[in-house]
Amino acid sequence: MPSFDQLTLTTPRLLLRPLRDADAPALFAIFSDPRVMRYWSTPPWPTLEEAHKLIARDVESMAAGKYVRFGMERLEDGQLLGNCTLFNLYEQCRRAEIGYGMSAAAWGKGYMHEALSAMLAYGFDEMALNRVEADIDPRNEASARSLERLGFKKEGHLRERWIVDGEVSDSGLYGLLRSEWKK
Repeated sequence: MPSFDQLTLTTPRLLLRPLRDADAPALFAIFSDPRVMRYWSTPPWPTLEEAHKLIARDVESMAAGKYVRFGMERLEDGQLLGNCTLFNLYEQCRRAEIGYGMSAAAWGKGYMHEALSAMLAYGFDEMALNRVEADIDPRNEASARSLERLGFKKEGHLRERWIVDGEVSDSGLYGLLRSEWKK
């Protein structure tokens, strides 16, 4: 796998770029928010240190080509809105999983669709992925709509797959094939 630590993508309203240490306060504000983390597979971040640890892992892992994580920076004002990731890269099968999270203040404005469209185009066109998968909490209807709008198909439902802070939840499994990708 190539190194992803210098990779950037630009959309009409966003710069998708590797996270940097200066992003830690904004990341912490996003991922410590219980609304953002409601359907996540981990509880809200308890300390700023969680953001610093994620950024440090990214530096090493992206340089090694283990995954791609983009910070989503709004071009208009430089505000970090969230992040999106292609992870669990399986080179032999040309498969990856997609993950994403965004500040509640940015919800409903089309930013995530814009970011994921660019990231998927990179994944299918430049990384030659054949398949991208998503695992979401089925109660997260907005996330399901986002995936379906991008062309993902619901392929499965796993009961009681996650237990986060004592709350049991299911998984909705989605997939998007290269042959289905709409540019």
